[in-house]
Order: sequence, then structure tokens, then C-alpha cells
Amino acid sequence: MALLGSAVRRLVSAVRPPFSPLCRTSARAYSSEHTKEKSVPYEMTLKQGNEATSGPTKPLPRSADVVVIGGGSLGCQTVYHLAKMGITNVVLLERDRLTAGTTWHTAGLLWQLRPSDVEVELLAHTRNVISKDLEEETGLHTGWIQNGGLFIASNKQRLDEYKRLMSLGKVYGIESHVLSPAETKDLYPLMNVDDLYGTLYVPKDGTMDPAGTCTTLSRAASARGATVIENCPVTGIQVRTDDLGIKKVKAVETAHGTIETPCVVNCAGVWATKLGEMAGVKVPLIAMHHAYVVTERIEGIQNMPNVRDHDASVYLRLQGDALSVGGYEHNPIFWDEVSDKFAFSLFDLDWDVFMQHIEGAINRVPVLEQTGIKSTVCGPESFTADHKPLMGEAPEVRGFFLGCGFNSAGMMLGGGCGRELAHWIIHGRPEKDMYGYDIRRFHNSLTDNKSWIRERSHESYAKNYSVVFPFDEPLASRNMRKDPFHEVLTTQGCVFQERHGWERPGWFNKDGPAPVKDYDYYGAYDIKKNVNYKYNDLLGKEYTFDFPPHHDVIKSECLSCRHGVAVFDMSYFGKFYLTGPDAKKAADWLFTADVNKKPGSTVYTCMLNKRGGTEADLTVSRLESGAANLPLAPESNGDVYYLAIGGGVAEHNWNHIRTSLQDQGFHCQLTDHSEDMGMISIQGPKSREVLQEVLDTDLSNEAFPFSTHKVVNAAGHQVRAMRLSFVGELGWELHIPKDSCLPVYHAVMAAGAKHGIINSGYRAIDSLSIEKGYRHWHADLRPDDTPLEAGLAFTCKLKSSIPFQGRDRLEKQKEEGLRRRIVCFTIDEKVPMFGLEAVFRNGVPVGHLRRSDYGFFIDKTIGYGYIRNPDGGVVSADFIRSGEFTLERMGVTYKAKAHLKSPFDPENKRVKGIYA
Repeated sequence: MALLGSAVRRLVSAVRPPFSPLCRTSARAYSSEHTKEKSVPYEMTLKQGNEATSGPTKPLPRSADVVVIGGGSLGCQTVYHLAKMGITNVVLLERDRLTAGTTWHTAGLLWQLRPSDVEVELLAHTRNVISKDLEEETGLHTGWIQNGGLFIASNKQRLDEYKRLMSLGKVYGIESHVLSPAETKDLYPLMNVDDLYGTLYVPKDGTMDPAGTCTTLSRAASARGATVIENCPVTGIQVRTDDLGIKKVKAVETAHGTIETPCVVNCAGVWATKLGEMAGVKVPLIAMHHAYVVTERIEGIQNMPNVRDHDASVYLRLQGDALSVGGYEHNPIFWDEVSDKFAFSLFDLDWDVFMQHIEGAINRVPVLEQTGIKSTVCGPESFTADHKPLMGEAPEVRGFFLGCGFNSAGMMLGGGCGRELAHWIIHGRPEKDMYGYDIRRFHNSLTDNKSWIRERSHESYAKNYSVVFPFDEPLASRNMRKDPFHEVLTTQGCVFQERHGWERPGWFNKDGPAPVKDYDYYGAYDIKKNVNYKYNDLLGKEYTFDFPPHHDVIKSECLSCRHGVAVFDMSYFGKFYLTGPDAKKAADWLFTADVNKKPGSTVYTCMLNKRGGTEADLTVSRLESGAANLPLAPESNGDVYYLAIGGGVAEHNWNHIRTSLQDQGFHCQLTDHSEDMGMISIQGPKSREVLQEVLDTDLSNEAFPFSTHKVVNAAGHQVRAMRLSFVGELGWELHIPKDSCLPVYHAVMAAGAKHGIINSGYRAIDSLSIEKGYRHWHADLRPDDTPLEAGLAFTCKLKSSIPFQGRDRLEKQKEEGLRRRIVCFTIDEKVPMFGLEAVFRNGVPVGHLRRSDYGFFIDKTIGYGYIRNPDGGVVSADFIRSGEFTLERMGVTYKAKAHLKSPFDPENKRVKGIYA
């Protein structure tokens, strides 16, 4: 038996041998004193003994409505929820036994608080299923233990992060308490609190048992008519192509028979990529070793809460009278050769990699130094580029759904995600805003890029326990997609953000260029760490919940736009053309607004799902039909529409439109010219004076009104000019063929020099747009928000008789009244807010901020959030006016003023060029 303390001392003095970067697949033993025992700390596993059967545990049906592949947490939860929602002709296929692969060895922790309202809701559902619902349905105990959770803060920033979680938890009724070091010692006597800043205690967190949970889920699903078949590996997925050229799932093949089905759900964990290949579907995940060790008995540890010490990158899970110790290291081991025969197996633990967690654990619970290690648990887990799961219908094949890549959180998120996935399959979309998990959040050019998957997955793994700051950016796999302005903006000090693979301007550093360098894996794997890395240094200065050091720089960019003129590079926008014989029908159906105005018009509109939720907001411009003038206009002898869409969600929009066209049987062509054009937006009171020198057209209100567009010449180059604004000022967008981008940009900057023109970035856009009250999709406008709730009723053609997707839901909601609606809040105190702050009306929690920023023109912090009536009634204007509102930020409350209209330019004069 090895003692943890002696192992640390021995390894600290060991000389680490060199190894090949990124491809370590074997472990190295340091001493015979290390335990050789490899076993999970659960009383029961589902591993087969010598009595193992060679064939399926049940006969295969000829057909099924849905076939779920993979009997781990997600597979079992999905089958259970499908059956509960009435889809009983569903089959689960597991190649070995339930939980095999990754679920069986998971630590099974459940923490209720996360920096995401959606994840808090998903976790709450999981907890309800395993602690209550399943036991009521089956009479069986899942193994749930409610021993509480304790988050450790060693510094102020970490405790601030926990206080943000605590405030959000109040909205959802989740009990949590910030404890002092002394109070923490009283709760957990074995803990060293000398270096603590404080802790967050969540009494109703707990621990799950994988075998008990999956077995109970299986029984509950089977009782409702589902069929669970073990020992049945899948050998192929049949895909057919219909008359319109659409690829669809046809059947699932096994060595024991074929099941005809229109729907397959890939819950195969580490093996999901191979399963995807069978159907021609890209599954961007990667396998890594993930480990914990189980200690011998520790006197006095019984009934203690689970512990997450993020700053030490370690967790301590209560295991009866012992602890399981694990964490996330900066140098994880990739499992490059994924074996199909790895079911209930474990790797040898690489102590050299793992020992950093032991050091942190001993510091936190000193008794561990004299405690033996009973066994090691090192198994495969799947990880993704942003440490979020992969869910939803695959873009490549209709009927092929993903439920994989859970980054060691498959047990914890399983119930909530299983329910959403079941709803997705049955109704076409989930109930909640699952965009953060949707496979369509990634651009199609990235999902089979092995370097991108590996680098980003590594960084996300290594930073999993880092503080989640509002303005952090990845360092891995940058510069994947660059627009024509990238180099010239870099020389002018542009600090770029990464969205959808694109480099887009964030803000402009006045101290010179700060280019993004190649990824250095944070110095792991003997890769030389980047030095003198200005971009990384600037990011580090933003690691705060206060105003960042360059707050005044962003202020300058904003006020230059408000008082003068600024140029925004928005080239990352998605730029699509919709043409074809059914283009008008499709436009009527897709878009909430009436976009069928005369050619030359541009309309701001939404796209909805069947439930009336907002899948996108965008501008749609109607073009003249005629010969091709690409990329400014496609060839068309009928209706043609130009769609400009936020670049960070372009893939999502593309697929929403494409699937809607398929579902309705419209004969249309959707073409993507995002890479063929750049786009700059010139905004501010002086924008007309600047552009009148560059463009060969009259820019007066009469000749070029708001929400119109035309092809014009700019410095000798053809561009499409649109009079639009996303910041609430007089301005125009120029959509420019890529080879003309730089000449046009230089002409604009030369003409604007005497007017004090400056470059501005998206940090300024974020501030300017919230000040004006414009929505950001996936922030204060999501698929679970209707346009009526979001204050966008003006985008909906409800006064016409034209049908559009989701219209029936909006009409019903309008008739019944809004049970939730968006509200603007301002506070007088000069404190930053970022979203997730709790909203109270008359002392009662009624919602939280979705989005917040500082408005420099009105000189106030602004936040937008959706509020509910605690009584379940209608949220009327009187309900808002009559309430006294406060916002809670990190445990501190601030008096807030509620606004029914934007406090900035509520009469909308500035976009019309009226600056009285």
C-alpha cells in the first residue's frame, strides 16, 4: 500500500524522462510501492463474469421509431425520457453491458450551481429524476446520496465567482451559503483552511451511482414499453437519399440483424466518432485518460460534503469512509487508438501526470498524507472543443442525433439532457435553449479539423477549473478564418475575439499590435511556452469581475461612435442568398416580418421554431432579379433575397433554414457567400459626411432612406450599401467583394480622417447595442423566447394573413397575455454587471439578467432580463411600473430602475439622422 505523502515526495525528486508530445498512450510505474489495484469504488458494477453470453440479451425487432446506441448515462436517460413522452417503440442497443465504456467508472458528482441558467435547469432535472422520480416509479433506490457540496476559494476572484453562482441560485430556489474559513472548519474539521478566502456550501448537492442509476432507468423505460438490448454491437448505419437529395437514416445494422428506423441517437461516448463515420457524420470529440484514486479508510470523513478546490484543480468525493481524489491536469494523456474491446477496462495510472492532484488534495485535507491508496481508476472519457456536450440532429444526415461528448459530466447532465434530446427527437427542437450544446454551434469547416479538435479540447480540459470570466478568449487553434481586413487591423492594435473560427475585432489596443500566436499547450508535452505574449497578457488583465483596465479604451470607441464616426469590421457575418421558384413562399414561411417589399428594401426579422421560439434574428434584403453579379448578386429570374446573419451563429442559421425548406418541400437554393465578401459598418453622426466622399450616390434621407440598400461604387469598386445600424446611430454597412475590401477601407479611413474616424470593435458594439436596446441572439434573445416576450412584436406580420412558422403559438400567446417578458434595468452605482445577476421585485426573485454591459453615453450599467409574475399571472406594463426592483450582484443588492423602453433615444431619432 502506498501512502499519498511518500508518493508525492518520491515523485517530486524524480527526473521526468522525455516523451513524444501529445501521444502518450502507456503508463509508467515509478515504484513497486504504488498500488496495482485498479477498481471502481462502487458496491455493484454491471461487468459480466464468466457466465457472459455471446449474443444479444433479447431478440432484435424488425423496426423501431428510434434506436438509441450506447447504454451509458445519456443513452439510458434518453430512452427513459422518450418512453415517458410516449415513444414506446424505442430500442436501446449496448455493445456490452449497460454503463460499459465510460459511465461505469465515473465519479458521479452532481453540483447544482453552474455559470449558466440553462445548465442549472438541466442539473435540477437530473437531480429530480435520480433522487425522486425513479424511486417513485420503480420503488428502487438509484444510489443517490445527498451529502452536499463545498466549493473552495483561495482568492477574492474565485469567491466572487461563487457569489455570482449563489445569486443565480436564489432565482431557482437553490440553497447555498458563503462560509468564512472558520465556518468551513466547523463544517469540515479535517480541512486545512489556513489559505482559504472563503467557501460556498450547497447542502443539497450529492453523489450518484452509475450502475444503480442506469439499471433503474432501464427498468423504468422497459416498464413503459422500451426495449433494452445488451451484448449487441452496431456494425453499420444505413443511409438513404430521397428524391430531393436529402440524406436520411434508414436502418441500424448489427451482426444479429437489422432494425429499420428513421432515427438513430448516437450516445456512444468515446466511440461516438466511429459510429458517426458509419453514417457519414462528423463527431468532433477526442478521447483522453481521466483518473481518480480511492483512499483507504479515513477516520472522521464520514458524512462530509464533496469538495471542489478549483484553484488546486482537484476534487474530493466522499466514498463512504474514504475519499476519491481526482482533477483536471494541464497535460492529459490522449487515447489516440480507441479500442472497440475496451468495455469494463481501466488504464494503468500515470503517476507522473496524476501526482499534481495529490499535492493539492494533501494541502486541503492534510490527513491524506498518511492515508493509503486503495485503488486507482483511470478510464477513457470523451472531450470536446469547448467542454460542452454534442447534441442535436447532425447537419449531414436527417434523423441522426447526437448525445455524446459530455466531458466527464454525463451523469450530472444526463437527466436534463436526456429529456431535451427526447423532446428534440419528437418535436424537432428542444424545449430549452440548447444552442450551447447543439452540434450546429460549430462551423462545418472545423468539425473534421483534427488539429482544431485536439488543441481546443486540450485547452478546454486544462482550463476546466479556471474561473469563468466574462471576456475570456481561447488561445488554441486561432486564426482559422481571417477576413481581408485582418492584417491591417492587427497592425493598428486590434485585439481579436474568436467566433465560429473567425477572428473578429474585439477592441483596439493603443500600445501597438497584439497578434495571436500558435498554441503552446500551456507548456505541456515539452512544447516551448510562448514568451512575451502580448495578446495573452491583455487577456490576463481582463481576468476580473470589476471593470477591466482598458474600460476607458472601450468608452472612447463607444463615444467616438455616438459623437463622431467609427468603423466596425463585421466581415464574419453569414451572407446567404435564397433563390429558386419557391423563394417567395419560403421567405413568407421562414421570416416573421413581411420581407416581400419592393426590391431595394431591407427588413429586420426573426425566424421561429414550431413553438414560436426565436431561432434567429437577421436582416433580409430583397434584390432585383437578373444576371449574376457575384458575390453581390446571384443569377435569378424570380425572387431573390440576401440574408445577413450574425457570424457566430451562421451555421445554426444555415441549418435551420435548410431543414425548414426540406420539411416544407420548398424548391429553393440556399447559397453561402460568407467567405466571398467583407463587410464594414460606418456609424455615427458624421457617417454621412464621410461616406458621401466615398460613394457615388446621394446619401440624403430622401434618396437613401433607412432600411434600404443599393449597389454603388466606392472608390472605383462595386459594393452593396445598406442603411442600417446595430448601434443606434446614422450609418451604413458596406458589403464588399473580398478583393475590393482593402481599397474601400482605405478610402473610407482617408475620407474620415478630418472627422476623427476611428476603428471600433465588438466590445463597443456590445455596449452600444445594449444601450440602444437591440437584442443579441443567444443572450437576451434565444430559442426559448418568443418575439412577443422579447419586445420584438414589431417584427411579426400578425396583422396580415400570411402564415409563418410559429405564428399559431404567437397568436395564442398574444390572446392569453405574456407570462414572462423582457425588461431593461439601470442602476446608479458604477459597478459592472455581466449577466446572471438575480432580479427581485418587492424582495421576491422574479428572474435574472441575461445580458448586461456599461452604457457610456447614459453613463450607467444596463441589464436586460426576462421576469415572471411569482403568482403565475400576466406580466403587464402595470406589473412592471408598480414594482420596486433590485439586482443582486455577487450577494450585494442594488436598487434598479425598470424601463419599458430603452433609456437611450427612445424615439428612435438618431438612426433617422435626426440629431437635434
